[in-house]
Formats: sequence, C-alpha cells, structure tokens
Amino acid sequence: MIAPITFVTGNGKKLEEVISILGPSFNRQIVSKKLDLPELQGEVDEICIKKCQEAATQVQGPVIVEDVCLCFKALKGLPGPYIKWFVQRLGPEGLYTLLEGWDDKSAQAICTFAYAPCADGEVILFQGITEGHIVYPRGPRDFGWCPCFQPVGYDKTYAELPPSEKNAISHRFKAVNKMREFFKSES
Repeated sequence: MIAPITFVTGNGKKLEEVISILGPSFNRQIVSKKLDLPELQGEVDEICIKKCQEAATQVQGPVIVEDVCLCFKALKGLPGPYIKWFVQRLGPEGLYTLLEGWDDKSAQAICTFAYAPCADGEVILFQGITEGHIVYPRGPRDFGWCPCFQPVGYDKTYAELPPSEKNAISHRFKAVNKMREFFKSES
C-alpha cells in the first residue's frame, strides 16, 4: 500500500481547497498535520525546499508543504513570502493602503508546493502564478488577503468569487494542477 502524503498545514480551509482541486481521481491519499516549522527568510524556492526537508524529517514519510507569496510590483516584490505577517498586522485594508502613493497596483499571487518522498529525498517544486491588482477590500474576510486581490480579467476579488470559480483560476490551482500531473506520471 502506498503511504499517504502529509500536507503540512494547520489550515483546514487550505486542505479543503487542495483536496477539491485535486479531485476524486487523484491517486494518493492526502492527510494533514500541523507542525511547528521554522519561519525562514529568503527567496521562495529556497524557503520551500528547506521547509519541505524539515517537514519530511519530522514526518518520516512523504510530505508536501506550501508557501504563498503576494508580490507588489511597485514594492519590487514585497511583501512576497512575508505576506502572512503583513496580513496579520495590517489586514486587507492595510495591504491596499501600502500602495496608496503608487500608480502601479499590479501584483502576483504565487503559490509554491514542495514535495519530498522521504526525509532524504529530492524536493520537487510546483509553482503557480496569477496576475492581478490590489484593490480596496471586497467580500468575506475569512481567507487572508483574498478580499484585496482582483485577478486580471475579473471584476471580483478572490473573496467575492464562488469557490469553484476561484479554484479554477487561482495560483494555488495552478500549482496543485502541476503537482497532480506529476503524480499522474508517477503511477
């Protein structure tokens, strides 16, 4: 029997979204586990690889970790991988206010999943990017910065989109879809 893959997250909403995106035909079981991983600094690929290696060591089995960035073009990519802390301190309104003096409100939502088959296994990265703009927050405030990110080509923020529509275009969808294709080729 193939061991389940542990998705290292304490966020039930993320687990639900990932399982929904993977769909019923995904050939591996995904379970979640909250681990106290170090908050690393650096570039997103480097952060993901180190987090995944640490998670695989703690779990002693196949793991995936996720790192999400929200990169403002006007701020040369910031807050980037530090978005979690910006949202906690400023909220969606504060993120919008950060760009108040800038004409360029464009942003990239980046999701990177890292997978390791075991503690000493090679880490494989899957990344998805969605282009958008930072707008005054609209919609429910239950999922981080979603109320202030409006994807290009849409007149609604992530928070205003129905979950099925968001899941079909999001940065997370794009990364998870790449991961799904990888596992499909492995079977």
